[in-house]
Amino acid sequence: MFIGTYQHNIDAKGRVIIPAKFREELGDSFYVTKGLNNCLFVLSAEQWNLFLEKLSSQPISKATNIARFFCAGAAEAVPNAQGRVLIPDTLRKYANLDKDVTVIGSGNRVEIWNTDSWNDYLSGQDQNSILDAMELLGI
Repeated sequence: MFIGTYQHNIDAKGRVIIPAKFREELGDSFYVTKGLNNCLFVLSAEQWNLFLEKLSSQPISKATNIARFFCAGAAEAVPNAQGRVLIPDTLRKYANLDKDVTVIGSGNRVEIWNTDSWNDYLSGQDQNSILDAMELLGI
C-alpha cells in the first residue's frame, strides 16, 4: 500500500524522483499514465495488468474510451540509479509538470501532481464530500 506525501522537482530532462519507499513496492519497472484531476497515475506491473484484465473483460462499447484515455499515453518507467524516472513530454504537459511536483501514495497506486494543482485540490476538498463518498462505499 502506498501512503505519504513527498515534495520533489522535475529536472530539465523531465525526470522525477520516485521515493525509495514507493520504488521498493513498484518494482524494477512500472507504468505511468494519465490520471484523474490532471495528475499522473503510477502503477506497478501487477496493478497495470489487473487494470488491463478488467478492461478486456468489459464489452468493447463500454471500455474503449477508458482504454484510450489510460493506455494511449502510458509509458513503462525504469528508475535510474538515483531513483529518477523519465516522464514523457505528453504526460508532463497533461499534468502541467514544470518544476515543483508532489508525489503521493494513494492506496494501490502512486500519483504525481504539479504542486500548485495538488494544493488547489486539497483546498477545494470539503469534509462533506468525503463523508458522502465514504457512505456511498459503505465505509
